[in-house]
Amino acid sequence: MRAVVFAYQEIGYVCLEELIDFGADVACLFTHLDDPGEEVWYRRPATVAEKHNIPVHVPESLKDPHWVKLIADAQPDIIFSFYYRKMIPKEILDIPRIGAFNLHGSLLPKFRGRCPVNWVLIAGEKETGLTLHYMLEKPDAGDMIAQKKIDIDFEDNVYTVYMKMAEAARELMKEVLPQLSEGTFTRTPQVGVSSYFGGRRPEDGIVKWEKDAVSIYNLTRAVTHPYPGAFTYLDGKKLYIWKAFPEDAPSEELPGNILSSAPLTVSTGKGRLRLLSVQLEGEEEMDGEAFSRLHDIEGKIFGGTA
Repeated sequence: MRAVVFAYQEIGYVCLEELIDFGADVACLFTHLDDPGEEVWYRRPATVAEKHNIPVHVPESLKDPHWVKLIADAQPDIIFSFYYRKMIPKEILDIPRIGAFNLHGSLLPKFRGRCPVNWVLIAGEKETGLTLHYMLEKPDAGDMIAQKKIDIDFEDNVYTVYMKMAEAARELMKEVLPQLSEGTFTRTPQVGVSSYFGGRRPEDGIVKWEKDAVSIYNLTRAVTHPYPGAFTYLDGKKLYIWKAFPEDAPSEELPGNILSSAPLTVSTGKGRLRLLSVQLEGEEEMDGEAFSRLHDIEGKIFGGTA
């Protein structure tokens, strides 16, 4: 089975690794250069490709006819996209004999679109997973080939969920590659309630203290490291909340009021939020109590703008 692979990040790494271990003939890898503005916490698929002398390409645009010809000349049986960030043109999707498949980070048809791991945590979901599906011009809409579920624990954050998904991606590939190679796979149309979510920007991480403590907690764990972080303001400075935990205890204070410094606890629209790890812009990240000792926070309120 000859394949052309589009891949990035940790899931791209493990899927390419499994594809090679299966014995697939990988003609080339398309990937991305790392964004200097992002935290690099993952292994790069290019590392696997270089180890196995697989050509690596990092095009600015796949619409250039050069890339269509290069892939057509490679005569792939199959195309895979594993967390590749760009839309792949129809001219390329139509090339492979078996088909072009994308591995999406949710249980389709729920959470189509961008940043599904972040969105499932923000929504407070208790499970998510991966879906391997046919690629169409419309994103995340093609027939499904395989799915793998994972449980989300209440203490999970975006990193721990992603790493669970990386392991699930490895298991899914082990199961589905023989079926794809032998032509014994089945395709299942996407049915049921669907949802679509767009990309997230760093400014979307602002904490709205009038929400309940669990909802704010879900935001903090959805955008913590390696993402830009949830944040609020203190005395006009941005304060990042890297780790928090909700408390069901009632509070008669206005949302955003600091209730105690040891532990650092804040009132919300319903319940309280304990801040376990914070970082004021221009300073180092530290635990909530250490932050309270360093700064005069008595009687202050989180919120507002810079």
